[in-house]
Parts: sequence; C-alpha cells; structure tokens
Amino acid sequence: MSGPSPSVPGPAAFRGLMARWATGVAVVTAREGSVDAGLTVNALLSVALAPPSLLISLTRDADTTPVIERTGTFAVNFLAADQRSVSERFALAIPAADKFRDLRLHRGTTGAPLLDGTLGAAECRVASWTPRYDHVLIVGEVVRQELGRDGAPLLFFRSGYAESSGPAELRLPPARK
Repeated sequence: MSGPSPSVPGPAAFRGLMARWATGVAVVTAREGSVDAGLTVNALLSVALAPPSLLISLTRDADTTPVIERTGTFAVNFLAADQRSVSERFALAIPAADKFRDLRLHRGTTGAPLLDGTLGAAECRVASWTPRYDHVLIVGEVVRQELGRDGAPLLFFRSGYAESSGPAELRLPPARK
C-alpha cells in the first residue's frame, strides 16, 4: 500500500481532522440533591437497541462528570437548530446555576433537568464507566425517553454551527483558509 506516510497527529492537527466530521449537538444534564449540572457534548453515540443505550464522552474535569459518577444517572437533550444559544451557554465554564438561569425545563423520572423545546431526550442509568486519557466514556442504559418537537437538528461542522432556514435546509460553515 502506498501513499502518504502515517504520522501521529498533535492535538491541533487532530482537532482539524475531527472538524471534518459533522456531529449533532446535545446537552447532557444531571441532578444531585437540589443542584443541576450540565454541559454541551457532540461525543455521543447509540450503542445498542436492546437494551437501548448511549455512550457519552466527558472530560474528567467537567463539573458534570462527578455528579454523574455520584448519582449514576444523566439525561441527554438533543438540540434543535434554533437552540445554538443553549449549546453555547452550556459550553461555557460558568457556574451551573448560570447555565440553567431562565431556561424552561421539566424534570424526568431520574430528577435530571430535561430542556424544553428540544428534539427529544433520553434519561439514562450508568451501565459502565471507563476512564480513557483525559476523558471518561460513560455508557448509559436508557430508562425513559421522550420525543420533542419535529425540526432540524443543531449540527457542528468545521468548528462551527450549521445554520437552518427551515426544517429541510441546513447550511454548513464554509471551509476555513
């Protein structure tokens, strides 16, 4: 096999490669006592249909990670194209109370906050917890799901958000030079 010689990429080069992979955007939420926690993720995948399960990848130092570890539960809120501001808010390193301030939400059966206006949500119980490098891979078995509104998803590509002009049209960010 011939072609370019392989090399181990540095963090910036790897980030550039992964920017070429379009992902959906979700907010992972959890609750411990009377305190809510949450963060934006795009490292999410369906693991199995039976039992229904999801895998999320969180940094070890995220404030939500220890809440999920202690409670054993979390929820995944699938964001719609017009919820970019929600994604940006939950991506900030700000106090959890500020992330949830003035957002409409309701509680799931696990107590986790479920954000109103999303495409849907899945409440999960932790089935496995696997530390890898600076992240933790968490598999959650879905204990409850709810379908939200029908609409275009919030997508992330080329280190930017896709723009929606309706339920059937998304414009991807242009290539950066």
